[in-house]
Amino acid sequence: MKCPYCGHLDSKVVDSRPAEDGTSIRRRRECLECHKRFTTFEIMESLPVMVVKKDGSRQSFDRSKVLGGMLRACEKRPVSFSTLEKIAEEIEQTLQNEMDREVPSAKIGEMVMDRLKGVDEVAYVRFASVYRQFKDISTFMSELNKLLKEK
Repeated sequence: MKCPYCGHLDSKVVDSRPAEDGTSIRRRRECLECHKRFTTFEIMESLPVMVVKKDGSRQSFDRSKVLGGMLRACEKRPVSFSTLEKIAEEIEQTLQNEMDREVPSAKIGEMVMDRLKGVDEVAYVRFASVYRQFKDISTFMSELNKLLKEK
């Protein structure tokens, strides 16, 4: 690691500890030339996940879009923002851990619905009604009946 003070290329790690919820490592280093100390952060590099939309177009995965959809579904419901953030983070982590770099948007929608079903059934039905584009009351009722049968 290059010293920010003198530019020397060698340094030693004096202290190392996790930072930011364990997603990065904070390292305290000492330059072997000028003996000044400095801090570096090491984070895991993640490959971008591309979302394949229904029309075939592709765009980078955006956790804020997943969170925004869940926020609309949970509007005026007793679901905390931190719960929704945790779900969005879980979904993103699951996608990162899979080897596929391209994921159909339908898969992401199903992941959201699976998690919302366990958190708030009304939010689940709201999200499903928009996501599955219910055309009439009978498709809406069939989804409600499936939900009732699972109970």
